[in-house]
Amino acid sequence: MKTNRCAARCDGCHGVNRRQFVAAASLASASLFAGRALGAAAAPSPDPKPCGPGAQYVPKVKACFVRRQGDYGMRWPGQIYDGEAARKKYTRQIAETAAKIGIKLDMRAEPIYSPEEADAWVAEATDENPDGLLVVLLDRQQHSWPTANKAIDSNIPTVVFSPIGSSFTTNTVEPSKKPGCFIASTDDFGQVAYGMKMLWTGAKIRESRCLVIKGGRRGEGELPHLGLKLRTVPAATFLEEYEKTPVDDQVRALAAELIRGARKQSGPTEQDVLNGIKSYLVAQSLMAREECDGITMDCLGALGKTKVSLPCIAWSKMNDVGIPAACEADLGAMATHVLVQYLFDRPGFQQDPVAETVREAIIGAHCSCATRLAGRSEPPEVYDLVHHHGVRDATARPIWKIGQRVTSADVLPGRGDNPTQMIISAGEVIDNVSVPPAGGCVVSVMVKFDNVSDVLAYPGFHQLFFYGDFKRELAQYCRLFNIEPIVV
Repeated sequence: MKTNRCAARCDGCHGVNRRQFVAAASLASASLFAGRALGAAAAPSPDPKPCGPGAQYVPKVKACFVRRQGDYGMRWPGQIYDGEAARKKYTRQIAETAAKIGIKLDMRAEPIYSPEEADAWVAEATDENPDGLLVVLLDRQQHSWPTANKAIDSNIPTVVFSPIGSSFTTNTVEPSKKPGCFIASTDDFGQVAYGMKMLWTGAKIRESRCLVIKGGRRGEGELPHLGLKLRTVPAATFLEEYEKTPVDDQVRALAAELIRGARKQSGPTEQDVLNGIKSYLVAQSLMAREECDGITMDCLGALGKTKVSLPCIAWSKMNDVGIPAACEADLGAMATHVLVQYLFDRPGFQQDPVAETVREAIIGAHCSCATRLAGRSEPPEVYDLVHHHGVRDATARPIWKIGQRVTSADVLPGRGDNPTQMIISAGEVIDNVSVPPAGGCVVSVMVKFDNVSDVLAYPGFHQLFFYGDFKRELAQYCRLFNIEPIVV
């Protein structure tokens, strides 16, 4: 029997920030649209939280140091290297990073001093099946790199940290070609921290469950290779919940907050915004009931012929607070949303790619986009409230920063022997297209991608654009988790 523990957790926190308090307090006297004011309202609800198994899961990483026992002598890293001081420093940094990310760390108390100890440690790891291995090399000699290779060959995702002095390129060339590993050959611990974040992300994706609202039947599924769980419920489920949800003080307060934050509004009525917020609360309720960490819906198929608000505002707000929300029940886009949110702590913009041949650019066009593009802990971008391109419902149209570096990612789930692939590219925002007078979806951001001139054949569909240049980092993630990267 399904418990309601998750729903209780989602509904039980009523912290209100200053902005929410001010918004609520001013509702009674402020008319935000011509006509009647929104009226008195309670403070907006706290941000929703993921309610699925992924939210509860704590990834496990098994870690060790590797070196000779005794003095280093003449051989690298040399007697000049203080291995004990390095071990203390890296032990502290690894523990702090694990605590910050949310990793359960199993650090071997003493370094691995021999091939026999290495064999025993890898065998123990194979039996325990942690979510990842972290091998820190404090030596270049004897069993050091053979131990790293044994860890990689265990088929457990492995991060190898090789501080300067613990490797030549002759040591790294062969393991660097192996799938399932990430080698950080550097004194910059930030790259090791990213390796640990990748291990955390891969485990979280595998344990997460997403709600798919479409069709007429319930069902359970999983994306092969990635492990992302899928729970499908009939489209009528959303409609039924929507009809039961009142336009109460909470809905009015959240709508007022969204309206007040906008630079301007053009087209949508007060009721359109209220309806969009209502869909947001419906999505929260269904995720809690079904114990899910993300959500997607066949929105046009389920709602296109009804008067129920499309989830443009709902998905925008979900992605703003770190809950992956994908349009059109696109499972590849769903997986990409989860990956980007978990790995980079920011939302992605799922879009339809349009070629712009004069400027050799791609226009990403859709009607739902998050506003906190720099990250959920950062302020929102300037946004307008406008109509969906079907001249119905309301949506927030953020203004993307000109000159901002962005990444495009598109996960193509594999089937059978066909590997999961990821199309990756990076570029720069050069314009925000005004719709209207142009046609198409109202959020239309123009990006000039690096080394892409044939924009008419730009690969993929429903790719996610997101702030930051992470092309290299995504390629590294692909190698660690046996995804085939297609770097454009």
